[in-house]
Amino acid sequence: MSMQSIRCLTPVALHLPPGVPESPSCPRRHTLPASEFRCLTPQDAAGAFEIEREAAFISVSGECPLYLHEIQHFLTLCPELSLGWFQEGRLVAFIIGSLWDEARLTQESLTLHRPGGHMAHLHVLAVHRTFRQQGKGSILLWRYLCHLGSQPTVRWAALMCEAPLVPFYERFGFRSVGPCAVTVGPLTFTELHCSLQGQAAWRRNSC
Repeated sequence: MSMQSIRCLTPVALHLPPGVPESPSCPRRHTLPASEFRCLTPQDAAGAFEIEREAAFISVSGECPLYLHEIQHFLTLCPELSLGWFQEGRLVAFIIGSLWDEARLTQESLTLHRPGGHMAHLHVLAVHRTFRQQGKGSILLWRYLCHLGSQPTVRWAALMCEAPLVPFYERFGFRSVGPCAVTVGPLTFTELHCSLQGQAAWRRNSC
């Protein structure tokens, strides 16, 4: 996909769902020139990998959700399915996704992008350690779902997570569809899906 097709998102005032905290660093203000949401490019891959590599969840599984070459791979094939939060030009949080064309996630979905698919698989959501516990992950995820909802071919969002994180994602409209077929070593995951069509209208009004 040509880099010219990447759409940059202009920060606007957000109306988050109940229970999602505002970011204390900029309460009720999301239009600061120093704050920008945009799709990532392959040039952002190294910065994204550094954030991911030191993230807390890596110490649990023993490996990164995406290695550097995989990040570069997805940001080359489908940059429009990524979203980064930059502050003063510095990447502080990001999400990387790809398209999948089956009803459930499989081991192959971890590394493949299938352009004919209608499900966006969220591979990783990571926040720089300096900016954690500030609500940035929640704000970024909401913006990302709004971004996906603006793409007519994307009908669902899907992800896999460990059981303690399920309530967090349920606040954004994700629902469990059962155990995920994907395993990482001894770890097992719950698979969650979120319909982007049924909620498109009210999600657009709140973004």
